[in-house]
Amino acid sequence: MPEKHKSINLEALKALVRTVPDFPKPGILFYDITTLLRDKTGFAQLIDALAAYYIERKIDLVLGIEARGFIFGPALAYRLNAGFVPVRKPRKLPAQVARVTYDLEYGTDALEIHLDAITPGQRVVLVDDLLATGGTMEATVKLVKQLGGEIAGLAFAVELDFLKGRDRFPEYDVFSLLHYDE
Repeated sequence: MPEKHKSINLEALKALVRTVPDFPKPGILFYDITTLLRDKTGFAQLIDALAAYYIERKIDLVLGIEARGFIFGPALAYRLNAGFVPVRKPRKLPAQVARVTYDLEYGTDALEIHLDAITPGQRVVLVDDLLATGGTMEATVKLVKQLGGEIAGLAFAVELDFLKGRDRFPEYDVFSLLHYDE
């Protein structure tokens, strides 16, 4: 973590994340960030810590992945003096889009971005709430590459280390604030 935010108590932030067993199905332990978001100090510290990590990197755009990336993305973009771009589920954006379809455990999904959202060479940070297996972020990386953006980093509030999602991104700087081993 950047030097100026070493004073943030990560364990206190982790304590604000509620765990819900057997959601959305039996055997899954769900990490619910809504309890962290409602805490004004915890939410501010989380955004400040993410911003401190990227502040010196001259970021042009922050891309937030639907839906919870929309919570962190605009706040982070504001702190970085950058623009914000939403990455959406299909048929939510009104202008021409680039689309990537990706595999899920039981089927497929897709993400879209406006074709004019990124100018080639712009430095972008992709942000989402949680890194698990990395499939959604991998699809977003493909969208950014299609549009010619330069990926300056992949940012997450929470990372489930035991699922090894970061292994999909050896060529990128992956930064997660809160880590869980199980």
